[in-house]
Amino acid sequence: MADANRADEPITIKKYANRRLYNTATSSYVTLDHLAQMVRDGVDFTVHDAKSGEDITRQVLTHIIVEEESKGTNLLPLSFLRQLISLYGDSLQSMVPSYLEQTMKAFSGNEDHMRELMEQSFGANVAMKPFEDMARQNMAMFESAVKMFNPMAAGGGENTASGQREKPAPSAQGEGNMDEMRAQLDKLQKQLNELSKRG
Repeated sequence: MADANRADEPITIKKYANRRLYNTATSSYVTLDHLAQMVRDGVDFTVHDAKSGEDITRQVLTHIIVEEESKGTNLLPLSFLRQLISLYGDSLQSMVPSYLEQTMKAFSGNEDHMRELMEQSFGANVAMKPFEDMARQNMAMFESAVKMFNPMAAGGGENTASGQREKPAPSAQGEGNMDEMRAQLDKLQKQLNELSKRG
């Protein structure tokens, strides 16, 4: 029973000053590629600074994304990255993580069905269209979400005499963004449900 309890707990990865990563479960050193594969395999882990004990999982996962993008596996469009960066320090910054998490959960909820579509329609361009449409709609949703959080990044607002853009009143803007976000989420869920029925 003790082994089962340990199996439910995330694996601890220690990061040393020399940047080496140590898997405490296997008692061996690992690389970022190993950690990326663990994520793909659904293995839960946390990364801690070996000296301070600080949880640095977020930084390491972000580093993995940077490494994957540098290899040419470009999942994040430039426009999305720019809009996301512009939200750091914005008053709506705290709302972004939960919104993106909900959107990814909706996407992941239909992942198995999407994989089946890929397998059934491999090599058939016409049959691939529903999957391609869904991929485009999801990415458009991500970019639209960021624009809703920060309309200025999308070129919204009027120029003043000093050349600065004016933002709408925070309260009205926040309420409008929340309503629009809910509508976007409802729209995405309907599109995913329709695709599931077609499959």
